[in-house]
Amino acid sequence: MSLSYRMTSKLVRSFLAIAVFSMISVTMISAFAQTSSATAPADGAAASPAASPAPSAPVVTGTGSKLGTINIEQAVMGSNEGQRDFDALKKKLEPKQNELKAQNDELESLQKQLQTQGDKLNEDARATLVKQIETKKKSFDRSVQDAQEDFQNQQKEIFQRILQKMAPVIVKHAQEGGFAMVMDTSNPWPQSPLLWYGDQGDITKAVIDIYNAQSGVAAPTAAGASTKPATPRPAAPKSTTPPK
Repeated sequence: MSLSYRMTSKLVRSFLAIAVFSMISVTMISAFAQTSSATAPADGAAASPAASPAPSAPVVTGTGSKLGTINIEQAVMGSNEGQRDFDALKKKLEPKQNELKAQNDELESLQKQLQTQGDKLNEDARATLVKQIETKKKSFDRSVQDAQEDFQNQQKEIFQRILQKMAPVIVKHAQEGGFAMVMDTSNPWPQSPLLWYGDQGDITKAVIDIYNAQSGVAAPTAAGASTKPATPRPAAPKSTTPPK
């Protein structure tokens, strides 16, 4: 199987861009924590709508004494709703994957033709084949890039939509559990400042269980359960330089 096709097949197993979603999760949860802990408006005063979270929003700590951790990525994707929606997105991508595979197969066939018959073709025929390969390769690369961008945008939308509803659950559970701080473990060190942590203070499963109960979304069947997808990484295209 070619490197370029392995890359296109990863589109249906694509993984959330953790760095992007970590920023989203910290911002969203911090904003909710600030809102939930703010002083209620005086009688007769209209409550102003919550401001949109800013990327620089500080992390709000609780009044408890315990330190906790949560894997936001795992919580969102491991919830029944997350598994259902990401699995639906994977199925939605299958036609595009098949289309990219067909383009890749055609490109490889032409490359193989150039490699095996290039020295037997006259100059004009060889130049035409090389030009055809270059044109199809540019079209294929564009299609892959567009598919990746579209997929990542849809992933972000799903992730942010679920986290928007999960944020109050996280904050409430942390407050009731006596936590002074809860840190996201989605990113390993050194991408995050968290060097080491144990399982005792991890609230990921508890948050998933609470959220599942509140969402009312049924657990997926074993056959349809989502697996953690892998990040789409553009593969280096094969060289189309004509053999000498």
